[in-house]
Amino acid sequence: MLIALLPGDGIGPEVTAQAVRVLEQVSTGLTFEEAPVGGAAYKAAGHPLPPDTLELARRADAILFGAVGDPACDALERSLRPEQAILGLRKELGLFANLRPAKLFPELADASALRPEVARAIDMVIVRELTGDVYFGQPRGLRMNAAGLREGFDTMRYDESEVARIARVGFETARTRRGRLCSVDKANVLETSQLWRDVVIEVAADYPDITLEHMYVDNAAMQLVRNPGQFDVIVTGNLFGDILSDQASMCVGSIGMLPSASLDAAGKGLYEPIHGSAPDIAGQGKANPLATILSAAMMLRYSLGQPAAADRIEAAVASALAGGARSPDLGGGMTTAQMGEAVLAALR
Repeated sequence: MLIALLPGDGIGPEVTAQAVRVLEQVSTGLTFEEAPVGGAAYKAAGHPLPPDTLELARRADAILFGAVGDPACDALERSLRPEQAILGLRKELGLFANLRPAKLFPELADASALRPEVARAIDMVIVRELTGDVYFGQPRGLRMNAAGLREGFDTMRYDESEVARIARVGFETARTRRGRLCSVDKANVLETSQLWRDVVIEVAADYPDITLEHMYVDNAAMQLVRNPGQFDVIVTGNLFGDILSDQASMCVGSIGMLPSASLDAAGKGLYEPIHGSAPDIAGQGKANPLATILSAAMMLRYSLGQPAAADRIEAAVASALAGGARSPDLGGGMTTAQMGEAVLAALR
């Protein structure tokens, strides 16, 4: 099975290297082919998502992605900035469903921004729609308005087929867990959200075994801090999911702990940590690789059909944490490589 390895920028190469070590330990028959993406690709080929990189992503059975973002590219026009690579991959490969599990490892209860007794109850999956909403809606741009002032505008847009498709992923995910789905929108203000809510209710008729509730996004943000244990599966749009999943990461202790899967309709996926490229610590060995290692576990489970190997990785991460493995973001002093070695030791 071919894995497209796209390390990207900043700490991306450091954390993906540790994930590859772990994958090689638990699974045979994997072949890795690397290509540049993001700022590294712009510097090498003049575009954040070169044709060769996209072609590799199309050929591969799954994609392991690091992170993109480079301050040296901030002055580029938007279409050439590193972040356009991940948006382009999602769109070109049809990666419409983003799964972001957030579960507190008991050993990290003290690292959460929440009280330990609140944090310990966190065990949820956020299902985020990835290829629509305000990130892709047209028209968008910058212009001068009638008053002679600069004006920026973006379009929040979904059609009913896009909402129904991601809603079904949410319901199906809830079926594998505790049977509760919370749909997050802003239907009291936004027409897009009213359509979202209407369609989710329609799809719910096919899932009488799932308990569905609706919540406005501002209330959901509050409830993630007040009582996160109430959530099983959250399904929401691109913008709201982007924000809520980052908030959930701090509820479980660190953004360096949360993996993600971005899937197409056939189950092929791109797997990445939800953190960014962190250029301020790149090359210093301070990055936490656990989110990327856990993303590799999700890759084995969802795209490669190796759930037992995925279970082994997740158990090894828990064992390493129980043994005291801590990177700086978790209040410790272990390097990126040492954190990877702790997981490998637990696997052995």
